[in-house]
Amino acid sequence: MANAPLAAPPDGLQAVALTASLTTPDLQASLAWYHEVVGFAIDQRHEREGRLMAVSLRSGDVRILISQDNGDKGLDRAKGEGFSLMITTRQDIDPLAAAIKARGGTLEMEPATMPWGPRIFRLRDPDGFRLAISSP
Repeated sequence: MANAPLAAPPDGLQAVALTASLTTPDLQASLAWYHEVVGFAIDQRHEREGRLMAVSLRSGDVRILISQDNGDKGLDRAKGEGFSLMITTRQDIDPLAAAIKARGGTLEMEPATMPWGPRIFRLRDPDGFRLAISSP
């Protein structure tokens, strides 16, 4: 069967969590978007010499660390190309998407039911990182 899952090697990775770490040229703008628009909780603020350098965000078991880009690779470089965070929720997708839009968020794709079952919508953070939020 072509689509049958293949078992991992017996000594393969057995992960229990995944946390994304994203850099941003404007930490305050990114923090406002993730916290105030999308609704992530602020788990921890990371400061160095009194200056905010990163923020740990959480929503259920999902964790995202956003950190101030130091500019070593150029602050104007494209971020998030070919990359998408897939977040699953038990919430009803339509009111969640509507609430994000009411708080100033812009959807790249309105809620839709995919042919394989889940209902999903897509959005992009201020730095270009894509998020797809779905419910089974």
